[in-house]
This record gives sequence, structure tokens and C-alpha cells, in this order.
Amino acid sequence: MRKVYLDHAATTPLNEEVLNEMLPYLKEHFGNPSSIHSFGREARRAVEESRERVAAALGASAEEIIFTSGATEANNLAIRGIARAQQKKGNHIITSAVEHHAVYDTCAALQKEGFDVTFLPVDEYGMVSVDAVAAAITDKTILVTIMLANNEVGTIMPIAEIGQLCREHDIIFHTDAVQAIGNIPVNVKDLNVDLLSLTAHKFYGPKGVGALYLRKGTRLNVYHYGGAQERKLRPGTENVPGIVGLGKAIELAVKDLEAKTNRIKVLRDRLQEGLLAIEHTKLNGHPQQRLPGNLNVSILFVEGESLILSLDLKGIAVSSGSACTSGSLDPSHVLMAMGLDHQTAHGSLRFTLGVNNTEEEIDYVLEVLPDIVTRLRSMSPVYKGSNK
Repeated sequence: MRKVYLDHAATTPLNEEVLNEMLPYLKEHFGNPSSIHSFGREARRAVEESRERVAAALGASAEEIIFTSGATEANNLAIRGIARAQQKKGNHIITSAVEHHAVYDTCAALQKEGFDVTFLPVDEYGMVSVDAVAAAITDKTILVTIMLANNEVGTIMPIAEIGQLCREHDIIFHTDAVQAIGNIPVNVKDLNVDLLSLTAHKFYGPKGVGALYLRKGTRLNVYHYGGAQERKLRPGTENVPGIVGLGKAIELAVKDLEAKTNRIKVLRDRLQEGLLAIEHTKLNGHPQQRLPGNLNVSILFVEGESLILSLDLKGIAVSSGSACTSGSLDPSHVLMAMGLDHQTAHGSLRFTLGVNNTEEEIDYVLEVLPDIVTRLRSMSPVYKGSNK
């Protein structure tokens, strides 16, 4: 059966160059980087070289990079660490209603612990307004955390402007940049951020490794104990092969970025034109200010899960939202925050393209999907009862 992978926002295939760079650290260079003998020194050298690579890709310095198990841990470390470190100054946190659950749920947990959290609304495109952030700031605000690009609908937020606003008010600013790396330029200085989270498996690196950018001079409270690794902020023996893979993957991700994303954008626009030609289909997210490979649509009168399973039977992999909530029967909190009703939100599909997708694959999807929609709608009492 033909296989077409269009779920790159969930994870990406491991780049072969990345794998080849990791292999020696899974085999002969197996030392613990905390050991002072030659085996340990070789592992430490690899870790620090990767730290330099990550820093260079982000416009940061190596000492500002903390390795983690992924972006979920990086987000927790950033948000909880700042909340505790700044608690004497205030207890107010600002975030958005469309954050990934790694941020949203962390903020909600802090709210239960007594912190005052503002979940900002978004417009119909899933965009957070700079004015809304400004209006929410109080003399107790200690942290603003807004994602750089939304994982479900691809909308790119005005992070640089929000960051400048935070600088003017002496408020720490964190962004979850998971979906942005390898898709749009990401420079921590241009974005005016104090903390930034990322994970390797979203840009053709290995799973189980990520990083937190922590601007020099920004203080975090420690909440893990057991070792001195990663400046005591993330103790535990480093995942050396994963870190090596992360360093190589991010180096490749930012190389020839414009050429790669322009090609992906052409394919996405071809797919978008074909999908919106299907009757009763609407685009979700900002029509222009969006990630190059992200396309989220609602196909009315059809359940998204049925569409996903039907496409899977044809060898096509897509999703209905965040991979972290794919087991939930609830509609996407992102789409609901954008004002979609339950029925429309339940009929959403997320197509996310990658560097290896082809025009032939897009055409195959457009050949297969209309018949699936027609078949599913023919069984839908909602469709039959509508005015069409």
C-alpha cells in the first residue's frame, strides 16, 4: 500500500545524517560525561559541542542552553522554575487559551496552588493580541508564556512585540517554540525572550531529548535534585546520543531554511486549494501568518476521527490536533477557543507537511479524500438533516 505521512507536527522521521552522528555514542563512545577518564571526556566533549550547535542555531550562547528530556520538561522547568523564583515579587502569570497542554496544564496546576493565572482569549484565527497582553499586566505579573506558533492551526504569534512589552515592564517572558524550529527563523534576541523551549523530534531529530534556552541572568528555582548536571537545573546523567542528535538536527534544520520552507509552502497551498474545493470545508488558523507546512481544515458533517481512520486505510497519516490529546473524545481546546462550535471542531483535520513530501503525494490525497467525505456524509444524519 502507498504510504503518505502528513503528520510532521506530531513527530518527524529521524534524519539519516543525524542517526549516523548518534551511532558512535550508542556504541564505542559510551562513557558517562561526568567521568574524568578518557571515555567520560569524549562524551563530555560531544555534549558541549552539541550545546554550541544549539546555541548557534538560536542566536544564544552555549551557557544559556539546558538539555532536557523534551519540550514538556523544558516548559515545566521554565514555568514552575520562574513562578517559584519570582514568588516574592508577585503571583500573576499570563498565558493564552490555545497553548499546548505542556504549558496550559502547568499553568492550571499552578493556579490550583494559589497562583493567579490569566488565560488570554484569541481571535478567530487563534492569534493572541499584544494589546490583550498589555491590558492583562498587573504589578503582580511575574511571567508571560505565549507559544511562538500554534501546534494545531499553525498560527504564528507576535512574539517579538510581546517580548518587547515584557521587557518594558520588567516581566520574564517564555515561549514554547516547539513547532517553529526548522519552519521559521528563530532567534532569541530578535524575539526578546528570556526562556524558550524546544524538542528534537519535531525537526528530524531523536525523541526523548530537548532543550531550554535560559537567558543569562534569569534565575530559576530548582525542583529536581540528585546531581550537578546542567547547572544543577536538570540533574541526572545526560542522554549523550540524544543530545548529539539534537545538535546535528538543529544545525540541519536551520540550514537553507528559506528554500526548504518555500518548497513546503507550495505543496501546502496545492493541498489547501484542493481541500477547500470540497463542499462545506473551512480553513482554521490565520490564512497568511501561519507555519509553512501546517494546514488545518474543518470538513463539516463528518467526524474527524472517521476521516483519520478512513485515510489511514488508504495509507495516509494525518491527525485531528495535538498528538498529546489524540486519545481524547473532547473537541480541540484550540478550536473551541477560536470560536468554533463542537460539530465543526470535531470535523477538523490537521495536515502537516515535511521536507520529504512530494507533489504526487498531495495529488494522491486529493484523489482519495473527496470520495471518503462523500461516503461518510452519506451515512451522517446531521448532513441529511442540514440544508446543505
